Amino acid sequence: MNYAYLDQPSKREIRRKLLKALCLPGRQVPFSAPELPIAYGWGVGGMAITAALLEPGDRLKVVDHGSDETVNALNIRDFFARTTEVSVTTSTTEATIIQTRQRVPEAALRDGQILVYQVPRPDPLRGFTDDAAEARNRHAQHDYGVVLTTLFEAWLHNGETSLGYDHPVIVEGGALMSPSPVPAMDNMRMNGTEAIQLFGAARERRLYALPAHSRVESLAFRDLPCVPPRPPGACAICGSDKHYVDNIGTGAAPEWVCSDSEACRIRADV
Repeated sequence: MNYAYLDQPSKREIRRKLLKALCLPGRQVPFSAPELPIAYGWGVGGMAITAALLEPGDRLKVVDHGSDETVNALNIRDFFARTTEVSVTTSTTEATIIQTRQRVPEAALRDGQILVYQVPRPDPLRGFTDDAAEARNRHAQHDYGVVLTTLFEAWLHNGETSLGYDHPVIVEGGALMSPSPVPAMDNMRMNGTEAIQLFGAARERRLYALPAHSRVESLAFRDLPCVPPRPPGACAICGSDKHYVDNIGTGAAPEWVCSDSEACRIRADV
């Protein structure tokens, strides 16, 4: 078995495509997704990128919905620990490669780190049109009216100017990009970060990337900015009412806790 499970030709192809994606921020690049021992939809795209990049000196962190302890995060972390023997960590600051699903870490990322996203649907326009050719034409012309129409209807009926999660972003004032299904309040954390951000969608055979310090803005109207929904309650552990929370209550009264378990523990200790 090759190091990190993948054979060398697969790794070389993924690395070449990642370099191309970094030269075209936010643009989708086709790649041949290799076979991995996990079902599509559970992170094969992110795992393929991580496997292609891992080296013996790396420290890997895997999070799912912001937590280090979900089934998805535990199994992927264990898989790479067994096949690469790299060090694993639950600390964002200590990690060199962070693989995430449906959250952007709340801790500030630094130069030299790589953030890898698991992406189920790489093209944000495919949620609004079933025609792939039409979606390509709209991207070529920067015609995102179908998304803006949906945003206008959300504002008209609900008074909200965001889609809640997977809210499309504009990269460097041009390309429309899916941030992966992260909460809309996480979009701002993608902007200007010092880490490289890589996105992999194995089922769709697409990857894309953001170099460090990329300008990322949530899609919005000129006179009506994107305002993410406020958290519905305060965290039962750290008491924060400003960060994204999950409902863990089973009774009549909901109980909320921070989705990012590491950041929550740090706030609670402080």
